Order: sequence, then C-alpha cells, then structure tokens
Amino acid sequence: MTGLRPDTIKVYDLDRHFRDEVPKAVTLSQTFMRNGWGAGRVGKIYHYNVPASIGTDGFDDPPSWQKTVNPKGRDKTDEAFIFNAEPHRKISAALSWLAAEGTDEEQTDGMITTEAIKLMEAKRDKPFFLGVGFFRPHTPFVAPKKYFEMYPLKEMRLPYAPQGDRDDIPTAAFAHNCPVPNYGLDELTLRKALQAYYATISFVDAQVGRLMNALDKLKLTDNTIVVLWSDHGYHLGEHNGIWQKRTLFEQSARSPLIIRAPGMKGNGTASTRIVEFVDIYPTLTDLAGLKNPKGLEGHSLKPLLEDPLAKWNGMAITQVLRPADKRLPKPVMGRSIRTERWRYTDWGEGESGVELYDHATDPMEFNNLAIRPDAQSKAVMKMLRKAMEKKASGKVPTTPFNPKRL
Repeated sequence: MTGLRPDTIKVYDLDRHFRDEVPKAVTLSQTFMRNGWGAGRVGKIYHYNVPASIGTDGFDDPPSWQKTVNPKGRDKTDEAFIFNAEPHRKISAALSWLAAEGTDEEQTDGMITTEAIKLMEAKRDKPFFLGVGFFRPHTPFVAPKKYFEMYPLKEMRLPYAPQGDRDDIPTAAFAHNCPVPNYGLDELTLRKALQAYYATISFVDAQVGRLMNALDKLKLTDNTIVVLWSDHGYHLGEHNGIWQKRTLFEQSARSPLIIRAPGMKGNGTASTRIVEFVDIYPTLTDLAGLKNPKGLEGHSLKPLLEDPLAKWNGMAITQVLRPADKRLPKPVMGRSIRTERWRYTDWGEGESGVELYDHATDPMEFNNLAIRPDAQSKAVMKMLRKAMEKKASGKVPTTPFNPKRL
C-alpha cells in the first residue's frame, strides 16, 4: 500500500505501524483520493490478528480510507468449535480448522463480499477505489462444509522431499515458529490440515466469483481494474515439514497476482516475468492516469499487461527477520532475490548461511548450490548479492521490533 520496501519504512514485525517511521507516506488509496476518487475498505487490508480482531479496524491506516466496513460472521462467533491441532498455541498461529455449518453469506468473508457489492452499487457512478480483504485462507481454516467435501481426505497427499533434503539448508532458513518438522503431528492430522486449507481457498474463490458477477451485473466490468493478490505464499509441508509462512523459499515468498485492466491485450494470459508487490502501486496509478508521489520503489507493469512476453529485467526481493532463540544466538536478517532462473538467499549477510537454487533444473529448491559452488554458481551469487544489496541491506534494524511478532 505504500509502494516502499521494508528497509525504507523500517517495519519488519506485526507490531509496528509504517507511519511510526514514515508519517507522511502517501498510500495507494490516498493517491486516488487526492485525485478525486472515493476510497473504501471492507475487511482485512492492513494487518489483523486473526481471528481476535475480526469485526474491528485491526491495525488499519485511517488516512487511507473514507469508508470502512468490518463484518463479523459465524467463524468468529463459533470459535469454540474450531479444532486446534496444536493446543499449546493460539488458533491464529496453529494448524486449526472448522468445517462450518451454514452458508457462505454467514461467514465473515461471505459478509465482506456482500458489503463490498453494496459499496459497488452505491458508488457505481463515480470513480472509486475499493479494497476488499478476505481473512481466509489464514488460520484457522474455516469454511462451509461443502468446500471440505470437494477435497476427499483419501486424496490428500503430503508434498515430496528427497531424503536428507534439510542437510544443505541453513538453520536460519527454518522459521522459529515451526522448530519441529510438521509440528510433530501425525500424517492423518496433516492431511486434514491440507483438506482444510484447500477448502478455504475454494471458499474465497467463490467469493471472488461473486464480486466478478456483481461487476458484470452492474455493467462495471469494462471500466474497472481488478487486482487479486495475497501478501505471501504458504507452506504445506515442503522440505520435510515446513508449514505456513515466514521463510524465503519459493512456496512462502511467491504470491498469487492477477491483474485485469480494461483494454489490455494481455488480459487472461499468464506471464512468467518476475514482478514485486511494490510494482502494484505504480501500475494502478499508471493505468488510471495519476501522478505518483516521489520515492516509489516499484515499476509499472503496464508493458506486461499489454504483452506478457515483453522483455523485462525483473528481480524480486523478499526479507524476513529472525529473532534470537535457542537456535540463533542473535537476531538474523534474511534476504532473498529471485530472477526468472535463480533464487539467491543469505542470512546475516552470509554469516548465518547462504543458499542458491537454479529454477531451470530445481524448481522445488532441493539442491543448494551454495554449499559446493562451481564457477558459474560463484559468479551468479556475486552478481545477485550485488543487485540485492541495492534494495535490502541485510542488517538487523536499529528501529524497534517485537521478537514475539516476527
């Protein structure tokens, strides 16, 4: 929403607001408002504690909106029925789920869809920026029963990993919140978690479908830019038992991104080019014909929307800060750079580990070429480290952060 990188806004945890460091930042929706557009939020756009903050403003940014709506559905009021596979942890962070009774419209995300459609109807005659934030598939995995039934438990399979897969991976690469492979859970429980995750994906997909149908019904499709994205990817047991987020592997660092814009020749076509979250801001302002505030760190994706195969020298930077714990004597900053072929990652500027994966031959990142690098690997690591240092210092921040919220 700021179009700025973590090293610029100095936010690496879930407790610090970006305005603590950059109080005059102009968010994406603010830029639209400054140009005469309305702006509204329904649901989770900025950080929320899920499910504790459902129905509240969460960790919102009031200057970003003129209108906010915070629905609260059965997934919140029926919390007592949620199964927690790790009872020593809160359901917000644990593998937890519920095949819920009732309809889509009774769930918070279903209510978010309904409220978003109401805003679309009310604002259809004027330019309007609408942020629609769904809570799922965040844990706990809650969706109506029918979505669980789409994925028979007998068909759920845990991901493959070669024997000894973890032998060439630095300790810091594994998130502190998943210190034991698969949380020490049995295979049946893990397959139930997979089923629940898939169910929530399909549930949210259905809500997105409701929004798209509403655009058609309101005859807004041909003059509406639609962006579908998530703030991170998700592990489902890869690398012999990594779950959820907080890593720099492909499964966590890569996120879904779909953009449909009126008149773009590439609509409906996938692109393999590498892009970043910070590119979304300048892309939308470019498509809307608005002037950007100074200092944005991304690039407009309009050329790729016109031609998904256009020449593009994209690189994506991802960062994650590790707290000191039993494994790490001091906090460690991790940073990773992804090109179309390579992923290079270092921890503590290399002192706590280095990784290099060749996606041309190793898309699952099983073989860390940095352990015994040949001449090509050494040259690639040198080049990518230099490119990455321009965007991410790799140093532990001097600004405050909460180790419990990393």
